[in-house]
Amino acid sequence: MPKQFHEGEQKMRSLLHVPDGENPTSPGLSPHATRLLHRSSLLAVGTLDEKGQPWTTLLGGEPGFARSLGRSIIGVRSLVGRKYDPVIDVLVGGRQDEKVHDEEKGGKLVAALGFHLATRDRVKLSGKMVTGALENPGLGAQENENGAAEVQLALAIQQSLGNCPKYMNIKHIIPTLPDPRLLSDSLPLSDPALKLLAKADMFFVTSSNHETNLGTNHRGGNPGFVRVAANNASKTTLVYPELSGNRLYQTLGNLYLTPGAGLVFPDFDTGDALYVTGIAEIVLGKDASKILPRSNLVVKINVAAVRFVQRGLSFRGELGERSPYNPPIRFLPTERSIPDVQIKDNKVVYAKLLSRDLLTPTIARFKFSVSDPEAAGRWKAGQYVALAFEDELSLGYSHMRDDDPSSLNDDYIRTFTVSSPPGSNLPKDEFEITIRNVGVVTKFLFRQNIRAGLEVPLKGFAGTFTVEQAPGEIVPFVAGGIGITPVLAQLMNLDVARLRLFWTINSQDVGLVKDTFARCPPLANSTKVFVSRLNEGSHEEGKAVVEMLAYSGAHVATRRILASDVQADYSLSSTWYLCTGTELRKSLLSWLPGKKTVYEDSNY
Repeated sequence: MPKQFHEGEQKMRSLLHVPDGENPTSPGLSPHATRLLHRSSLLAVGTLDEKGQPWTTLLGGEPGFARSLGRSIIGVRSLVGRKYDPVIDVLVGGRQDEKVHDEEKGGKLVAALGFHLATRDRVKLSGKMVTGALENPGLGAQENENGAAEVQLALAIQQSLGNCPKYMNIKHIIPTLPDPRLLSDSLPLSDPALKLLAKADMFFVTSSNHETNLGTNHRGGNPGFVRVAANNASKTTLVYPELSGNRLYQTLGNLYLTPGAGLVFPDFDTGDALYVTGIAEIVLGKDASKILPRSNLVVKINVAAVRFVQRGLSFRGELGERSPYNPPIRFLPTERSIPDVQIKDNKVVYAKLLSRDLLTPTIARFKFSVSDPEAAGRWKAGQYVALAFEDELSLGYSHMRDDDPSSLNDDYIRTFTVSSPPGSNLPKDEFEITIRNVGVVTKFLFRQNIRAGLEVPLKGFAGTFTVEQAPGEIVPFVAGGIGITPVLAQLMNLDVARLRLFWTINSQDVGLVKDTFARCPPLANSTKVFVSRLNEGSHEEGKAVVEMLAYSGAHVATRRILASDVQADYSLSSTWYLCTGTELRKSLLSWLPGKKTVYEDSNY
């Protein structure tokens, strides 16, 4: 008989409008779960302490350390730190050379997640401990009273379920001897613990359905996907987005009924581990978006207790490929804000597409009108507009989408720098963006029939990338391709004669330069244009445009920008403005030591 969803799982499925379906969890240890377990090089194990608080740890180092013993019993043998591991403390008491026969007490509740990061295989297990022991592994002189020991566990598995590979970042696991040191067991979190959280690209969480069963599972993303919302003497709160999954909601269902959560954050480089237990709060819809913008489902962990252990893990991990399903980091509003007119004023404001001017084969200028300018607010030069394309482009829910994995958690909100100056020749309810065709949203815009009257929700205007020009001051600005757009919006506020523009561009995009100089002829005299890839294919028209640019008064170099180009004008100003791609920006920062650099990171 199929396992039924429990009350918490049913409630989460109802809140998130998930259609009825069967629970695929198998009783006992299924043959498929056995195969996955035998391939696993690591095992996340969770249990409850004497206060009923869940904790999670990580065991293993190579496949074969956890195996089926028959009749849904599995055996686990792994090196561990003799002290400081909260799960080992609960299961075997940290006592060496002493066996614990827990079946006499009915068995401690345990849950586990077997996984192999090299292949992204994982399997969920839940049951009770049968017996366990902590023994001296015979390490001789390397042993000390706080050092390594070998734990042996026998677990009776009552439920098993194979899980999908989403959000698992590939790593090559290397067995390592633990050498644990307790760095901190108090709140707020220490600076080393915060640094671990900032680099963590996965954690493992244990939750319970009251005290009837446990579940342990994985959460992953790009480094820093868990944000620290508070860390002071009053409280420590962690926040992370719940991404699109299998919609069983086993972890969230447990947390709905019993909000205790135990997390472990491993540092695969050092073997350090941050153990956390606390109270979880599930937040949905607009309330979730207020906590973590662009999220529809968020979990807050109010931390109750913590252990930060140095070199306590029995493995290290070398990074391979990050999961293609990982979405961009979602930041707290205090870190980076995404405007939302709909949340603020509880009304929908639309941007209607009016026109499109193709400037190059891949760059175009789009004009929009605003349905409610008062609600949207007036933008300032240098700001961006946030537009929502979900209604036009979302394909709805899919469990997996290997042909386009990034679309699975895509909210289709995009930010574009407004390239038209406020108070320009456009009506007050109109604005322009100048963009490159580089993704699913821009591709949609480039293909759009203007006569169709496309309208998309306008989330608002934001950003503070403003070029400051004091009287008599020369301002250097380095633009990469489409990175000219902040300058376009601020030309009315600048003395162009005292602007030094370094503009690097692909030869196929010189039409953008031509259009810019046509709109603002004095800018050419203040510009050095670096045209690359001029010799790729037939570019007679491009060469003619280059000659025209030189004739207009601009200095033109038919190559990439070099360090010497920037350093020759190093003394122009103490402040340089940059709007380029990531790699060029890294180079520029190294070319301009001692200078204040102003740029806006558009990773929203």
